[in-house]
Amino acid sequence: MAIAGTRSGPPAWRLLLDYVRPHRWALLAGALLSLVTGGTGLLLPLVARGLIGDLSHDRTITGALLAMSALVVANAALGALGSYVLRRTAESVVLGARRALSSYLLRLRISAVDRSEPGDLMARITSDTTLLREVTTDSLVGLGTEGLILVATVVMMGLVDPVLLAVTLGVIVGAGTVLSVIVPRINRASRQAQDAIGVMGASLERILGALRTVKASGAEDREERTLHAAAEESWRQSIRAAKWTAAAGNTAGLSMQIAFITVLAVGGARVATGAIDVGTLVAFLLYVFYLMMPIQQVVGAITQYQTGAAALSRIQEALQLPAEPPSLPAQLPSPGAEPAALAFDDVRFRYADDLPYVHHGVTFEVPAQGMTAFVGPSGAGKTTVFSLIERFYDPESGAITLDGRDLADWELSGLRSAIGYVEQDAPVLSGSLRDNLLLGNPDASADDVTRVLKTTRLDGLVARLPKGLDTLVGHRGTRLSGGERQRVAIARALLRHPRLLLLDEATSQLDAVNEAALRDTVADVARTTTVLVVAHRLSTVTMADRIVVMDAGRVRAVGTHRELVSADPLYAELAATQFLATTG
Repeated sequence: MAIAGTRSGPPAWRLLLDYVRPHRWALLAGALLSLVTGGTGLLLPLVARGLIGDLSHDRTITGALLAMSALVVANAALGALGSYVLRRTAESVVLGARRALSSYLLRLRISAVDRSEPGDLMARITSDTTLLREVTTDSLVGLGTEGLILVATVVMMGLVDPVLLAVTLGVIVGAGTVLSVIVPRINRASRQAQDAIGVMGASLERILGALRTVKASGAEDREERTLHAAAEESWRQSIRAAKWTAAAGNTAGLSMQIAFITVLAVGGARVATGAIDVGTLVAFLLYVFYLMMPIQQVVGAITQYQTGAAALSRIQEALQLPAEPPSLPAQLPSPGAEPAALAFDDVRFRYADDLPYVHHGVTFEVPAQGMTAFVGPSGAGKTTVFSLIERFYDPESGAITLDGRDLADWELSGLRSAIGYVEQDAPVLSGSLRDNLLLGNPDASADDVTRVLKTTRLDGLVARLPKGLDTLVGHRGTRLSGGERQRVAIARALLRHPRLLLLDEATSQLDAVNEAALRDTVADVARTTTVLVVAHRLSTVTMADRIVVMDAGRVRAVGTHRELVSADPLYAELAATQFLATTG
């Protein structure tokens, strides 16, 4: 589902100023250049009136022509420079917003990510932040500079002829009344259009993330309809926003045409009565023409602001999602660091308030060093144990301690730097094999990498790859087999020299030979660190120092394989099912 955040909070203009503040001097320089450009334009009608006066009195017009030429060239040069400065500043604002938002999203709590759609979050970084470019230049600067130019133009028109100015303002006020009705509709339509883009992004991410499953299920046509429906909804909302934006722009343009016709009629009558001369009428009409640009710019700035306000609202919603507290980078444990001790004390946990409890008072202790295995039926809460240790989630009640210290008292980076974690689906990121291996420890030495490759039996794979460690593994590691991805994830965890190693179904996709080799590796690692293993295949854990049997969110028994076969009926049943009842 998409983010269901609140839309209350600071007004859009205040949020925009927060993004603009680091670039205020560059923005001010661009605004001043725009004002100077507008000022040179305001002088043109006055020069034109002087030119007409010279012509009517048979005076030379060379000076007036040179002045007009100089003003035109200066106007073009200053306009180009100002436009570049403003565009560059706007791009910097977008960059700052993307940096801030992407950094924040990387630190979201897992529970917040669970309630959001990744595609919608992506749309907020890409589509919504892009709109800040226009709202910075067209709305913030445009509204200020063009507004000042508009005021200056009105003042100049008043100096030329107050009567014609009153006629012009009457038309403009009428148009403003119409715009006051249209503008709120632009805001609503723009917000719905941006929401629809987020829904479309979420639909696309959902399909591409499971494209093999979609194809294998023959569901392309059904998913195509879903994707097309989301795209069409985005189109409908965007067309609605475009309709109101066009109405606003045309209202401004129509008002200026009406003003021109009205001024021409009234001004012609005043020329006929001798109230003003022809030069004054021409100058005023030039100002009416010149007034069109700032009015259209101001109307455009207002409509663009509505679109930007919708985007800023969506960005702010993402920035209000629960995030992990900031922490300083922590040093990884050095090789040979003391193994960690762990304890759960009456831990209760559920993933959301409207979901049932996953843990109902889980209690166990894991001493430093050695291998502890967690077994039990699916849904018993084994993987959740690891998620709580990593503090992806916090327990509702009870305590979890590492080395006798509550996890809540650990700085998050310091806690996770002590842990190596191999997830159930062993994710591999797009990039090279080397990038994936060094993800958790980019400073690992070449000797460490070579040792871990041999330990996880990846050295043969590296030798076969065309570019060795620099071979690209494809999106989500699609160029690797399931077993190879699993071994890459294990190697990545081992390179961190963890004090506590968590292996969640780490052998589920390995063949018997590699599983046996990994068992030996884990047993060797367990001599110097604390290893926790979740496994459905009991062959992986029969040699564990202790086995924790879980069922329905509770710990029902703890012991060795030999003890549990005779003491716990559930474990005995699991062992018998897998022909391990007599395994020593």
